[in-house]
Amino acid sequence: MKRLVVLTGAGISAESGIRTFRDSDGLWEEYRIEDVATPEGWERDPELVQNFYNARRKQLLEVSPNAGHRALAEAEKWIEVFIITQNVDDLHERAGSHNVLHLHGELKKACSERNKSLVYDIEGWELKMGDKAADGAQLRPFIVWFGEAVPNIEPAAEIARTADFFAVVGTSLNVYPAAGLTAYAPEGCPLFIVDPNAVKSPMRKVTEVFAQPASTGVPAMLQYIKNTLHA
Repeated sequence: MKRLVVLTGAGISAESGIRTFRDSDGLWEEYRIEDVATPEGWERDPELVQNFYNARRKQLLEVSPNAGHRALAEAEKWIEVFIITQNVDDLHERAGSHNVLHLHGELKKACSERNKSLVYDIEGWELKMGDKAADGAQLRPFIVWFGEAVPNIEPAAEIARTADFFAVVGTSLNVYPAAGLTAYAPEGCPLFIVDPNAVKSPMRKVTEVFAQPASTGVPAMLQYIKNTLHA
């Protein structure tokens, strides 16, 4: 079975109602990156950071996967699909996708502030100050903050190397190191872009652009791939 590797970003989740950070009305308009998405912000005011991610988690429980998420899950019936996501939500998993690698952490998990390998599922939406890991340290959001290493980037590169098709959905390809993953796809591997905005791959030639939201663009892209396989 052929393998489709998909890099997804905020655009696919925005259609489900998840607020993005970089849009004109995004979360960065209300919060400084330095305050809620850096280790230094956590050291300065951990309660502010906890409240920020509690609000994100609470919102996540109120939304559902959209047609883009569901189409990728459904496609597993006829092509091997591996999703590398920059998103911290669980909408791909809730849609039914089985192979999902999170680059920037997972909103519904917590980890020890001293040892990020001590990871725990969060029941519900609230993580409180005073909630401790097994090592006695405060639990913090299991999120890769600005200035922190992206531990899953090497496994993601290995997955990209196995692609027969590579797709970029709902991401501007401006955020590194994720944007560099297209370069790891094998020579001659078709590259597809699904995004209503103009997105250019800095690493390689794009085979086909679906300039539309993920909810319609992903099904259109999958049909294109299916037609290619049956040609």
